[in-house]
Amino acid sequence: MSPPTTNHDRLYMLLEDIMVVYRIETTVLIHRYMSTRSQRCKRRIIDHARKYSVLSKIPAQLKHLDRLVNVTNADCVANLRMDRNTFGRLCRILIEQGGLQPGKCLGIEEQVAIFIGVLAHHKKNRVVGFDFWRSGSTISHYVNKVLGAVLSLHPFLLAKPTPVAQDSNDPRWKWFKGCLGALDGTHINVLVSSIDKPRYRSRKGQIATNTLAVCDRKMQFVYLLPGWEGSASDSRVLRDVVSRPNGLQVPQGYYYLCDNGYANSNGFLTPYKGVRYHLKEWGPGMAAPQDPKELFNMRHTKARNVIERAFAVLKMRWGILRMASFYPIRTQIRLIMTCFLLHNFIRWEMDVDPIEVELDGESLQCTPQEEIHTQEYVECVEPSAEWTKTRDDIALNMWNNR
Repeated sequence: MSPPTTNHDRLYMLLEDIMVVYRIETTVLIHRYMSTRSQRCKRRIIDHARKYSVLSKIPAQLKHLDRLVNVTNADCVANLRMDRNTFGRLCRILIEQGGLQPGKCLGIEEQVAIFIGVLAHHKKNRVVGFDFWRSGSTISHYVNKVLGAVLSLHPFLLAKPTPVAQDSNDPRWKWFKGCLGALDGTHINVLVSSIDKPRYRSRKGQIATNTLAVCDRKMQFVYLLPGWEGSASDSRVLRDVVSRPNGLQVPQGYYYLCDNGYANSNGFLTPYKGVRYHLKEWGPGMAAPQDPKELFNMRHTKARNVIERAFAVLKMRWGILRMASFYPIRTQIRLIMTCFLLHNFIRWEMDVDPIEVELDGESLQCTPQEEIHTQEYVECVEPSAEWTKTRDDIALNMWNNR
């Protein structure tokens, strides 16, 4: 190549040399910057892993669980609605009969504590995960796992009713020979899609499910059926319950106490219509019963009030029943069933139910009951003259022996 002959050529060659040097230096600087940045990223990832590793969270997880179930009964009752012994028995029965297994990182006690905490305080997934130092997916997985284990125990956790004996001296129940308990429906708020809201809207305007429940004289639930829309009437739900293959079985010759939302029929004893009935109508300062019908209604409502007290204790115990939960409707129904079952378990295992004591200052002691063995059950809910006469005979007996 011949040497440049003009100043213009020399300037062009000088600029080319400058550009070559600039590209080389720029490439070196970029490589250095990328290398430095990658080192910072690596350091940041390592620091994050050390800070949020499983091993670093274990002490906090164990400390939180220990404070819940191992320190005092008062703290355990306040947070898990049962004392430490009852919580331990629940964990054991879920292992032995419910098939619950420890997880990779969660023991049985922590799984059950997470689930009970959700029911008792209606906490969201993220809040529970923060309390227990767990991820949201972990909380969701084990909530559903424990839910299935509890529901599998429903044959053991539902009570077996015992009728009022002929020689009973209980002032509240001795007038109702052969009575098995009380029956009523309660509305529990649920969250449903907009298209389903008209069906679930109750007469009070709430979006709720009409849950039918049956309890014995000790406030233990014998049968329950959640899931019906809030717009469904109580009598319609009862007819469905009696007609189901595995529905409510009322032995012939026995009965449950019901309010006027149901028909006075074989197996279901209701008060007289058009006569004073509610407890507030029999309070201090009110006139005493003036005839057999009024006396029957007064004693009927005092005995049937056991189901109202059971509902009150149930909703005081489980916060998730006091407002709509943030789950699919199928999961909400399953959670409602679980609350009823755990209510029975707590009343069996604890000598004194703290929620009932908080409600009215006393607690009924619950004991295991024997099942009635019979093959004949009530198959329909239809008023009959024979059952009306049975109610009249009970009322007349009360009036003659008042």
